[in-house]
Amino acid sequence: MRFSVLASGSTGNAFYVETERERLLVDAGLSGKQLEQLFAHIDRRLQDVTGVLVTHEHSDHIKGLGVIARKYRLPIYANEKTWKGMDGLIGDIPSEQKFIFPTGAVRTFGDMDVESFGVSHDAAEPMFYVFHYEGKKLALITDTGYVSERMKGVICHADVFVFESNHDVEMLRMGKYPWNIKRRILSDVGHVSNEDAGLALADVIGDKTRRIYLAHLSQDNNMKELARMTVAQTLEKKGMIVGESFQLYDTDPVRPTALVSV
Repeated sequence: MRFSVLASGSTGNAFYVETERERLLVDAGLSGKQLEQLFAHIDRRLQDVTGVLVTHEHSDHIKGLGVIARKYRLPIYANEKTWKGMDGLIGDIPSEQKFIFPTGAVRTFGDMDVESFGVSHDAAEPMFYVFHYEGKKLALITDTGYVSERMKGVICHADVFVFESNHDVEMLRMGKYPWNIKRRILSDVGHVSNEDAGLALADVIGDKTRRIYLAHLSQDNNMKELARMTVAQTLEKKGMIVGESFQLYDTDPVRPTALVSV
């Protein structure tokens, strides 16, 4: 199983995972042209994608969804409330390309099992995914105001985590955002802070965990170095040292990570 974080942030989100038989895209929050360019960066083609999994209906996750679905006739998977939330936002999608993927379900795509789980965000029914392939586990979770014990139980002991580390609380509080936006981000249906990401990761890192990618970093209320430092220090207080059994990386809003094996 190989993956790339194609883009992660408020300007657009897209995540790619493949096995020998399947090539899945999670979210399409950039224009069709931008998505094609991101795929070219990792030497892949959008027309070879076998399915698109949607996390929720916010524009930074579905901006290019309708365009690429129609252009390349891609099957789309989302839960019922997310499909309703996307009405009027992605244009008409042929019925044969529309599939229901319930929250809390496991669906098999060729040689890979994908498990969906609910998160806490201000959308209709937001959910993220865990990918299972030949004993390997890849957990993807962003866009949640907090990480519950139920979420931890689903994602725990993954080989690789792509994990939200959205903001530094003090940068956000002192920043230029209106108070209503700050309150939303800090709420239980907003986004996870650097420190809370570290605390949650301390509860889910397992013996098999080798890499952690910090994702959905705010361009206004965070910095890559600060996110890595805060998460690393929080884990260190829990007795987990970055660089010993696992490595810690950041992701970029518009520059894809290398395509790597889990």
